[in-house]
Amino acid sequence: MNAQNTINSLLNSTCEWLRGSGPENDIVLSSRIRLARNLTGYHFHERLEAAEQQHIIEEVERAVQGTLLLKDSHFFDYKDLRDLDRRFLLERHLISQEHANEKGEKALVVTKNEVVSIMVLEEDHLRSQAFQSGLNLIEAWRLMNEIDTALETKLPFAFNPTLGYLTACPTNVGTGLRASCMLHLVGLVMTKQINKVLQALSKLNLAVRGFFGEGTQASGNFFQFSNQLTLGQNETEIVESLERVMRQIIEHEKEARNYLLEKRRGKLEDQIWRAVGTLKSARLISSSEALGLLSLTRLGVDLGFIPKLSKANLNALFLFTQPAHLQKLSASDLNTAERDQKRAELLRTRLKDVELA
Repeated sequence: MNAQNTINSLLNSTCEWLRGSGPENDIVLSSRIRLARNLTGYHFHERLEAAEQQHIIEEVERAVQGTLLLKDSHFFDYKDLRDLDRRFLLERHLISQEHANEKGEKALVVTKNEVVSIMVLEEDHLRSQAFQSGLNLIEAWRLMNEIDTALETKLPFAFNPTLGYLTACPTNVGTGLRASCMLHLVGLVMTKQINKVLQALSKLNLAVRGFFGEGTQASGNFFQFSNQLTLGQNETEIVESLERVMRQIIEHEKEARNYLLEKRRGKLEDQIWRAVGTLKSARLISSSEALGLLSLTRLGVDLGFIPKLSKANLNALFLFTQPAHLQKLSASDLNTAERDQKRAELLRTRLKDVELA
């Protein structure tokens, strides 16, 4: 199967982070563990010559082929991908903004279930990440650690006995680990408590990002939280510390949702059903508007207002209404106006069986 056919085949699969399963999945979309690694004998990525970049890609490809946990993975050389393909992979959270946008030699490894992806030549030589649905950081770390250990037997990772793993950015030196969770905090936003929570988290050295990670703003009431420092802590401490904080945020979100149900139920139901009605009837809709309306619809599903809409089917709409996915589904390049029309058509079709209360 060539690169284009392989990319297109992903349209028929569901990303791990959108499965709608796992602990606390009504609030936590996903948990992710990312490891930054570099190979000895090479400069950091920014100073690599083109020939060195290609050598690293070849080394990683051989290592992946010889690693049992990764043997059935897809391997994409970016020379074989269009810009649309990169945006498609970005929307699936398999690559970062930087990996999608920057030119030069790059590659990507993706397991068939999309639980693990390895960006080759992002800021570091390797950025490996494992996803789990819901609040499941410990399992994501277990899996990522297993794969990292296997790769380290085949690749010479740059490691200093005093500092730990050496990375291009000083904040990643040490474990090279970034743990993160994507949370749907619509209750805290609607009760205007979100800024208080974000201010408290900034004092705990946690980074807050948007739906597509680094470099993006929060949209659709989705927030991604992650540790900022890795030096001086071991991996288990980082993971357990973030999970404790996430559980506190989850409790605050549950309290906010309960308040809305008890004190503002009529207005809440009105907002949710207006959102569903718009999604079911709109003829033109932008991706940002769709994300906001789908956020309210998801709250309605979580609260039991919309029993006939499964979370898995709803979560898929967060993905398929994104620009690159719409174009892949349409098998054609679409301008903004055409995407707005196709997005509205898709939403009407997928939600036609949802009856308005």
